[in-house]
Amino acid sequence: MNQWDVVIVGAGAAGLFCAGVAGQCGLKVLVIDHSDKIAEKIRISGGGRCNFTNRLLDASAPQKHFISQNPHFCRSALSRYSPQDFIDLVQKHGIAFHEKHKGQLFCDHSAEDIIRMLLAECQAGGVEIRTGCSVKSVQAPTEDNTHYTLGTSDGPVQTTTLVVATGGLSIPKIGASDWGYRIASQFGLRLVERRPGLVPLTFDGVGWAPYAQLAGLALPVGIETGEKKGRMHFDEDLLFTHRGLSGPGVLQISSYWQEGTPIRLNLAPEVNLPERLQEAKLRSKKLLANELATLVPSRLAEAWVGQNPALQRPCPDVPDKALTQLAEALSRWSLTPTGSEGYKKAEVTLGGVDTRDVSSQTMESKQPGLYFIGEVIDVTGWLGGYNFQWAWASAHACAQALAEKLLA
Repeated sequence: MNQWDVVIVGAGAAGLFCAGVAGQCGLKVLVIDHSDKIAEKIRISGGGRCNFTNRLLDASAPQKHFISQNPHFCRSALSRYSPQDFIDLVQKHGIAFHEKHKGQLFCDHSAEDIIRMLLAECQAGGVEIRTGCSVKSVQAPTEDNTHYTLGTSDGPVQTTTLVVATGGLSIPKIGASDWGYRIASQFGLRLVERRPGLVPLTFDGVGWAPYAQLAGLALPVGIETGEKKGRMHFDEDLLFTHRGLSGPGVLQISSYWQEGTPIRLNLAPEVNLPERLQEAKLRSKKLLANELATLVPSRLAEAWVGQNPALQRPCPDVPDKALTQLAEALSRWSLTPTGSEGYKKAEVTLGGVDTRDVSSQTMESKQPGLYFIGEVIDVTGWLGGYNFQWAWASAHACAQALAEKLLA
């Protein structure tokens, strides 16, 4: 029977990186993945260019960029393996990259560069990778057998330690599964309720009808949800779709949005609309729609004006009250999503293995020898490279801890 120091289930960002580091520390490492193609989430990320980290991550205040029932859990790993550490690795492999905006780093060429880098690191550590191999069962060590025994489609495997790096439920078409959560439950670990994160929001078909015609329109907005201390605000781009709203701003706010509550949009965040519309009324004889189109995209102007006959007039003829209402509607548009596009379009999964049952230093769970890294844990980052950095940091913390434990 095959025996290993470390078996990692999941050949994605966290799993491959952990394997490479652990292997280069001198451990005998096997990576297993049920899919034939590894690292699919890396491959499709960032429009195919992989937004692999974010320079602006503040490891001293991780709760700013991460969502968890215990936002401070991620601090230890993130402070010990920083964005600069990963950038150094990328540069060592000669991968060209650029900063898009707000600290987001992308490959110049392709996400394949990052995958090749991770595989090269695994090769340097003598790591074996088995694809198209599913794990059917996991048996804990016993008095007679000090190893975990995995029943796989390629036969039984024994390992001193088991690392779960299977990600979340998002994008099932590339192989996402709940295997990691099932293993956590098998060993009595608590789970935080899962739901789609970084996901487009949808609206009632009839209620959305006036705005469905705006599908494809993108514009910078201010977007927020929640009240008082729980209020979250982002200044990002918005994209109208046939079913609702998408774009970076909506993906960001979706992780904080609670079902049945509204989101609020400022569709002209750089403009003082009440002032500019009153000014247009005094200065211009054009139709209000034409003047409004100088302040917001013309399709947006037409959609709003088209809903109110009082606005379909030359500027001097539009009642002050209607102008005030228009300015308020555009700068503080409150609307309640009916749902989201779900896991099929979500970039991440919120919730997961409860951090109370996992060590923030080592990623070892309360079940000795069983580790969890990456998205499967209840740690979810903002859009813009933060989730990849959590994958690298949690994987590195785990690999270092494994080396200290097994090579001592």
